[in-house]
Amino acid sequence: MRLTVRVIPRSSKNSLSWEEETLKARLMAPPVEGAANEALIALLAQRLGLSKRSIRIVQGATGRQKIVEIADLTLEEVRRRIE
Repeated sequence: MRLTVRVIPRSSKNSLSWEEETLKARLMAPPVEGAANEALIALLAQRLGLSKRSIRIVQGATGRQKIVEIADLTLEEVRRRIE
């Protein structure tokens, strides 16, 4: 399942919230040397109860708008686990 994620780096805390069909991820990590991408994958894995290997960024690794692929879950399951 693929999901659009809007990343806001250097936030005061790590959090996930929905804005219509887009997931907004606020991350404490800075957007340098892949730190924000790693923090995004770690946060998603923790909240969804998956391993980090089950989540990968397939598009937008250097931008704020990303497409993330999540293995073995449907959109409904992802929404339920994040809310």
